[in-house]
Amino acid sequence: MTEWIISIMEQLGYFGIALLMFLDNVFPPIPSEIIMPSAGYTASKGQLLLTGVIIAGSLGSLIAAAVLYWAGRKISHDKLFGLVDRFGKYLFIKKEDVEKALEWFERYGHRIVFFGRMIPAVRSLISIPAGMSHMPFWKFMLYSGSGTIIWTTFLATVGYYFGENQALMHQIFSRVGYIIVAICIAFSAVWLYRKYSHKPLK
Repeated sequence: MTEWIISIMEQLGYFGIALLMFLDNVFPPIPSEIIMPSAGYTASKGQLLLTGVIIAGSLGSLIAAAVLYWAGRKISHDKLFGLVDRFGKYLFIKKEDVEKALEWFERYGHRIVFFGRMIPAVRSLISIPAGMSHMPFWKFMLYSGSGTIIWTTFLATVGYYFGENQALMHQIFSRVGYIIVAICIAFSAVWLYRKYSHKPLK
């Protein structure tokens, strides 16, 4: 898959990166963990600019997030699961993935939109519950943009400096995923503590 992704970048340049990152959000089997490091590696060879790679990747991801957000605004819970049951297999989207995204949004609130941009599977689907909950669009884009820029910058930079060492890159990505989840859980625990610690017990 890496060779195919690199060939698209060589043919389409920054537009190819934006297109692939758009697909990453609506078609999970094409992961950003391959797209952006490959783009960063291509930039290290002088064929693209690293800043251009980051901007293109972020734009593609955010356009997809906005599309899924507005789809969430227009769709009901039952209709969503009906569509997943009918068409999910063609997009490699499982009912369990959708349930996870809804559960995470309900548990962690709007802040999961920021952290969710860096978590596989959740990243692709978190926009839908955000739209279903009628989260303010400007707030959704602010959180999504912040998380997306951080994530795409990290991935592209790793590919730029460590693209020759595939084993090291995979090791970095495997660890950073656990770190992000741990930060999200810790942040939510602090929020819950502050919310309920001063309430008198009944």
